[in-house]
Amino acid sequence: MDDYQKIELSDYVRSGEGGTAVSYTHKTRNTLAKLYNPGFEADRAKAEYHTARTVFEMGLPTPEPLRLVTDGERYGAEYELVPGKRSFTRIISEEPERLEEISLTFAGWAKKLHATPVAPGQLRSYKEALTRFYQEKKLVTETFKQRALAFLETVPDTPTCLHGDLQIGNIITDGERTLWIDVGEFSHGTPEWDLSIMWIMGQRMSEERARTLFHITPEQMKAHWNYFLPAYLGTSDPRILGEYTQRLVPYYAVKVPYVYDMAYHCALPEDAFRRIEQFLEQAVPKE
Repeated sequence: MDDYQKIELSDYVRSGEGGTAVSYTHKTRNTLAKLYNPGFEADRAKAEYHTARTVFEMGLPTPEPLRLVTDGERYGAEYELVPGKRSFTRIISEEPERLEEISLTFAGWAKKLHATPVAPGQLRSYKEALTRFYQEKKLVTETFKQRALAFLETVPDTPTCLHGDLQIGNIITDGERTLWIDVGEFSHGTPEWDLSIMWIMGQRMSEERARTLFHITPEQMKAHWNYFLPAYLGTSDPRILGEYTQRLVPYYAVKVPYVYDMAYHCALPEDAFRRIEQFLEQAVPKE
């Protein structure tokens, strides 16, 4: 495609892997190329790049997106590389005694992000994106779809920033600057869309997935959440924390099919779908 510049992977060193993409660090320049896995459309990478440019131009702290790139098979973008950076998860992995400190710092950054206003048309509405997903795709049962749409009607469309994939692997620091990364899902809306996935990561992540994606243990993920939530909400009252956690359940259930389709282009496996179906059924009974 005309917008994409061809790169030679021999000029790069593979440096990381996530659920949907692989990253490569340039051998001589402070740049990082993120290429989506085979099967992801070029338009998906382009949309992420343009969102990242918007976020950067809003003045939010994030590495600068530089250009759209392809290796001839996969599509993605090249970004500013921050020398000496570590993600918050990497810090916890290497310095586990700092888990509480890093979790509290992350809570402060999340609160600041969720208080950042979005001008009309600047970022998409997360509520609208999910509504379109359920209206246009047939990846859940009709009962689940109707419950999801009924719930979405009740959700406030808050004009403040969402990350879209808020977790401690998506924030980095070099000791001087702290920056959000993987900002292609930035949107506006109510913070529960961000926090619901954080909550489940702290409760149900497998050992293998926690180690592979976050370099830490499930126990550390849970401890991180238990430090994060009171700091984010500004209270340690068990009743308030419990009520807020329950509030997250339908947000999580409605978000998961959308995220899974985005990552794997298909419906959830049946056993996983049954679990979230039960979550949504409890939170949004059928009329």
